[in-house]
Amino acid sequence: MDVVRVLLAEDHHLVRQGLRALLEREPDIEIVGEAADGLEALRMIKDVRPDIVVMDITMPGLNGLEVLRRVRQRLPEVRVLMLSVHEGGEYILRALQAGASGYLLKRSLSAELLLAIRAARCGEVFLSPAVSRTIVTRFLQGISPEESRTPYDRLTPREREVFQLIAEGHTNQAIAHRLGISVRTVETHRANLMDKLDIHDVAGLTRLAVQLGLVESVG
Repeated sequence: MDVVRVLLAEDHHLVRQGLRALLEREPDIEIVGEAADGLEALRMIKDVRPDIVVMDITMPGLNGLEVLRRVRQRLPEVRVLMLSVHEGGEYILRALQAGASGYLLKRSLSAELLLAIRAARCGEVFLSPAVSRTIVTRFLQGISPEESRTPYDRLTPREREVFQLIAEGHTNQAIAHRLGISVRTVETHRANLMDKLDIHDVAGLTRLAVQLGLVESVG
């Protein structure tokens, strides 16, 4: 029996515990690692090379969509299943456009996760039924993937990293240290991304990050 090697990337410890408890009961699934933020997840995926990553979209440090984009570029053989509380079509389309092998709603995980893992293992894409309904509705409304793109999608990978860290409340100095770049480079990225987004204060960036599901709303 072939065993599927799965890595869990979820910043909430209790959710990770629940996922592990569910998957460890399956004889053909092996948990090969856990990550609590996006940067840690990216490092572990490179080191462990799992078959499948089960990952939350809203992750600190580097959001799940950005991790997904980089994994698809560098390790296309790794399948990624996205977890989310968001049912909106824009979230789903962005995940699928980035190369997700599935999109699951957290409220229905226990019933669907095993199906999704086994579908991804076979190279198929799995969507929660509610997600499928959303996609069909958007198709019937004639909304194209290009129309669903936002100014955020035009940012470079580094600008998206800086954007998320700013939205999480990190200073330029802290961002520079975390990314291994100079403060001046952070300032340049900050100016460029604010210009592209037409947003000129941190509060505006934070609101956009929450709207995009990249960071959690506070309060």
